[in-house]
Amino acid sequence: MIPSTTACQAIWNTANTITSVFTSTTVIIPQSSRSMSNFIDFMQTTFKPFEDQLSSLARQITNLTVLSIIQEHQINYKPFRPRSTTMTPRLLSHLLKQYRWIPFRTFAVKRESKHYPLEKIRNIGISAHIDSGKTTLSERVLFYSGRIQAMHEVKGKDAIGATMDSMELERERGITIQSAATYVEWKGYNINIIDTPGHVDFTVEVERSLRVLDGAILVVCGVGGVQSQTITVNRQLNRYRVPFLTFINKLDRMNANPSRAMDHLKSKLGHNAAFVQIPIGLEGNFKGIIDLIERKAFYFNGPNGEEVSVEEIPEQYKQETENKRRDLIETLSGVDDELGEMFVNEEIPNEQQIHDAIRRCVLKRKFNPIFVGSALKNKGVQPLLDSVNRYLPNPAEVENIALDELGKEKKTIKLDPTRSFAAPFVGFAFKIEAGGRNTSTTQLTYIRVYQGGVKRGDTLYNMRTLKRTRVSKLVRMHSNKAEEVDEAYAGDICAFYGLDCATGDTFVNDKAYQISMESIFVPDPVISMSIKCSSTTDVEKFAAALSRFTREDPTFRIVYDEDNKESIAMGMGELQLDIYAQRIQREYGVKIEMGKPKVSFRESLVNPIKFDYLHKKQSGGAGQYGRVIGILEPLSPDKFATV
Repeated sequence: MIPSTTACQAIWNTANTITSVFTSTTVIIPQSSRSMSNFIDFMQTTFKPFEDQLSSLARQITNLTVLSIIQEHQINYKPFRPRSTTMTPRLLSHLLKQYRWIPFRTFAVKRESKHYPLEKIRNIGISAHIDSGKTTLSERVLFYSGRIQAMHEVKGKDAIGATMDSMELERERGITIQSAATYVEWKGYNINIIDTPGHVDFTVEVERSLRVLDGAILVVCGVGGVQSQTITVNRQLNRYRVPFLTFINKLDRMNANPSRAMDHLKSKLGHNAAFVQIPIGLEGNFKGIIDLIERKAFYFNGPNGEEVSVEEIPEQYKQETENKRRDLIETLSGVDDELGEMFVNEEIPNEQQIHDAIRRCVLKRKFNPIFVGSALKNKGVQPLLDSVNRYLPNPAEVENIALDELGKEKKTIKLDPTRSFAAPFVGFAFKIEAGGRNTSTTQLTYIRVYQGGVKRGDTLYNMRTLKRTRVSKLVRMHSNKAEEVDEAYAGDICAFYGLDCATGDTFVNDKAYQISMESIFVPDPVISMSIKCSSTTDVEKFAAALSRFTREDPTFRIVYDEDNKESIAMGMGELQLDIYAQRIQREYGVKIEMGKPKVSFRESLVNPIKFDYLHKKQSGGAGQYGRVIGILEPLSPDKFATV
């Protein structure tokens, strides 16, 4: 008896979920129903988080055969051998020892890149002031979406560290230094996420991320409210016209005040904002959130807040809920025509009408919906993900423009976001790692695909240099891990190995299709320090390190001072320069000395000066003399500035 399609799909999905604990490339399934029953018993005791899924699976299975799985999923069958699997040896040994009579089979599984429809794609960034909880929020998003199996904290408190902070220095200092990309699936939507730094020294990472994103989550600390880097991020969101929503975080902290934080958004940033959610309690009494649109209370139970329960609003919060809901509708009515007309006619909008109004206003950047929670305490993250799907735009809802460089008069053209190979490929390189994170030989280039599609083996042209290059390896990034894919389409964020390019380059697959996209705004450096290697034997490695980091980060620049014969490192702050000095020491084994740069002083006149000098030369007789009369005047500052 071959199981039904539903049962086969359930078996396959559950097996993928279970085995992701110890491998991402191999699925282990027993070949008989009796074996599966014993296997489920073992897994239930070994992997408690999957107990419910396994119990549900056990109820669906009546008689499992390997043949049914092979036929249903059209996969290659490979007999089980202990050395042919990527399972950990300890777990494999345990399985064989405890169930040595069970004939297991293995199936080689390749992670395919799902071809999501355009409306099911979201490209978002998570940005905020330093220490507002961006990376902690990213970690929860990865966990609740099933992308990772366990949550870890910043600063490597559990000796592991957050997934998106893969650099050793990030885990030591507890800050994000480089932007990191990943992707998750949430309720049928593919969400590409870029976690960005919060420190002003690394603001270019935020700049180039927002340049290629369709939406963003602005994280605001519930205690500190809007801070200096929040203002900078807001300026960047405005520069690239990125729709966003706001998450007021850390409501479990002492002195947390979401109302004060929203007042900051209105007064300091000029946002037209209103609460979509309100908290149930604050500080140590923070228990959950209330959805103002649905008029429901959400509680987050379980060890990691993974169990979301929806209940009626507590009696003491009902009046506040109605007041805040009224404020939400009034705020929306001021910027949305449909809701405004209903408000004038004293009509009460239903839930769907409010959702639609929020989405329209977010896409037009006329309204900032406020969500609340605590990422560290695992509260409010799942509803926030629902709101990303519901309110933020898909790639087709954001107009992307390129400059057509054919002909004497350049003109702008709108790119086609259709996910197919019909239109010419257009991709934008927004970030490079000159050597990648795990290799020192091959450059890794992050690409946002804006039009058409690309697959392995395709030939691309760099429109700045007109050089041709072949796509030998196409990957999607999960923090510092690369997962190979065969193709990518408009709306995807992927990465190529081996491209010779710079940040801001445009790539096409047709040399005659001469277009380019707007590059990235790069701020000028604000600080400089002298830099040199301690040993002359390390000069070559020192030069290679500087070349790599200046390619990766356009705000990190090196100049040579001819007057004082020293190299000068320039950047956005002392922290940035210190980080690069430490990276050179750790990654290249070169000891670095940094200090204040020498300054060459030159004097100049301030006021005009008259002079009258008589020089006498007496050698007997009448003698000789010379007289010089003149006036010295200062030049204007803009004249002969360079000597």
